[in-house]
Formats: sequence, C-alpha cells, structure tokens
Amino acid sequence: MTKEGLPKRQPFSTKMQNEKEEMKLVNKVSIITGAGAGIGREIALFFAREGAKVVVADLDLKEGTKTSDIIKRDGGEAAIVLTDVSKESDVKNMVKTTLDIFGRLDILVNNAGIFSEGSVLETSESDWYRILGVNLNGVFLCIKYCIPEMIKGGGVIVNISSEAGLVGIKNQVAYNVSKSGVIALTKSTALDFADKNIRVNCLCPGRTLTPLVEKVISTSENPENTRRILSEDRPLKRMGNPEEIAAGVVFLASDEASYATGSILSIDGGYTAQ
Repeated sequence: MTKEGLPKRQPFSTKMQNEKEEMKLVNKVSIITGAGAGIGREIALFFAREGAKVVVADLDLKEGTKTSDIIKRDGGEAAIVLTDVSKESDVKNMVKTTLDIFGRLDILVNNAGIFSEGSVLETSESDWYRILGVNLNGVFLCIKYCIPEMIKGGGVIVNISSEAGLVGIKNQVAYNVSKSGVIALTKSTALDFADKNIRVNCLCPGRTLTPLVEKVISTSENPENTRRILSEDRPLKRMGNPEEIAAGVVFLASDEASYATGSILSIDGGYTAQ
C-alpha cells in the first residue's frame, strides 16, 4: 500500500504480458506533452500499459528520455521529441516527427504546464505571458497542428486543466486564467470538430502528490504538518496520486468514453464540489 492508503500500480509490463487482459489503447499513436515527469510521465506509462505507442514530448530531454526508456524497457513503443509547446516551430516538428516514426496520430494529451504565484499586482507582464504561453497557447498550438492529421481518420484530444480552472484560488491569477482558458478551448474545439469524428475532453486534477510536491513536503520545517495542511481542504482528506489522474486520462482517451466530447472531468478529492 502507498502512504496515501492506495494499492501500488501494477507495472504495465505485467499487463502487456497477460494476453487475457484487453488493452484499451492498442496500437493507438499518442502524443503526450510534458511527459518527462510527474503526472505526464504517469500518463505515458499508463498509455503504454494499455498498448499505445507513445511520443514523449518534453522540454527536458533527460527526463523525457527516462520516460521513453522505461516504456521501451518494459516492451512498449516510445519516442522522445524535444518540444517547447509555446513555440510553433517546435509543435510542427513534434507532429512531423510523430508521423515520420509511427505514420499517423490518434491521440493528443495536452499535459505540459507551468505554475506561478501572485495576484495581478504581484504578477509581471512577462510572467503573465510566460504562463499563458505554455498553459494556454501551447494547448492551442498542439491542437491546431494535430487536428489536420486526426481529420483523416478520427482522433481524441484530452486537455489537462486544473481545479484552478473551475474555481478561484487565491494568489495565482495567471495560472487560474490559463487553466480556465483550457476549459473554454476544450468546449469550443469539441463543437467545431464533432462532425469530423474527433472527441475533445478536459480533465481537471486537484492537488496531486507528484515528486515535486513530495519534495516540497519533505523539505518543509514540519513535513507531517505540511502534508496535513495540503490534504485537509479535500473532502476525501488526502491528495491525489498521479496514477489516479492517469487512469482518468486513459478513460477519456479510450472507446469507453466514446459518447463524451466537450466534457470536463474533475478528479480532485471533492474540492470543487464544495
């Protein structure tokens, strides 16, 4: 059991070797941005576990390669593409490389994102544009250049927003606005391309126990108190695990969610239900 009281995730290699289990994303070619660490890495591993071919798009070549190597080590197919999603040229290259390697594109997961704190008075203009450049413009660019390939045979897009896109959270205005924009972009794109057999949905994670959050907790003056503070505002009284977010993304990307488009799925321990 994990420290959060959840069972450990079964290595995806075990599932891949079990022919009796039906995989949900067999031979689907997927691009996952920000897949070098945290939630993005977990999504990539879950996709590989479900039979998908994974393009790891990340700005950190070392961590992105690590994700790709884990997938390959366990019998999956993966490729790493160095990508800054805020740059049009990088996004175009990401799509081209995917097609060069795998020949098509079925699924896009827009996970790449960055965070900043500050009210409007404390946020500089450069920080404002930096946050929106990655979190919102990056999603726009990836959709813009992936959809032409998906139109050829249908496809699925899953955008990762946040609980911060659904409710106001104090002292993080640029991040809140960027994630709220992702929700609006999801709904608009879902309507625009529903007749092209392209589904577009959005997942809003709550506070998740990523390695970065674990580091913040472990380096604080009182780790146990910090963990309690970060958990107690959730009705479930704990933070989420990356595996729980990844499982939700798999669902939205799979045929199990074939009637869902323009949907917003919250996985936040009940935070936005309050």
